[in-house]
Amino acid sequence: MIEYDISFVELVDLPTLQEISRQTFFDTFADVNTPEDMQQYLTENLSMEQLSKEWNHPATQFYMVKQQDEVLAYLKINEADAQTERREEASLEIERIYVCKENQGKGIGQLLLEFAIQLTKDKGFKVIWLGVWEHNLRAIEFYQKNGFIFFGKHSFFLGQDEQTDLLMELRFD
Repeated sequence: MIEYDISFVELVDLPTLQEISRQTFFDTFADVNTPEDMQQYLTENLSMEQLSKEWNHPATQFYMVKQQDEVLAYLKINEADAQTERREEASLEIERIYVCKENQGKGIGQLLLEFAIQLTKDKGFKVIWLGVWEHNLRAIEFYQKNGFIFFGKHSFFLGQDEQTDLLMELRFD
């Protein structure tokens, strides 16, 4: 069985986080967006300055999946005022789960999702939720397979292009 390590992203890891963030986002969405919108998003949202700001927010956490020293994937979670939508109840938001293209289909996304679900339960929250681009059918199917259901939608800007994210949640007893 393959061993993966999930570790909290430390300050020293920010350059690696930026590299994997930019690469996985580009690999996932470059083919279905304009080069200008992609460049604007990468420059504004995945700059070292922006990632440092997010990393420093007390209600945001980043985690990486590594195999030996190779970074294969990462996770960004938000609580409270760091969430992209206001929630009435205490919850955890998965803002990003990204797996490097060459490591997709190996169960790493599932590992990160289960890790986030366990964090949600450990914090005593009854809800974990996320937004997923309405045209990312593979991701939607993945979350549905894991019990997530739709509860709304919101706008997401990729450069100048306003897109729609479907909001999905998983509730616990």
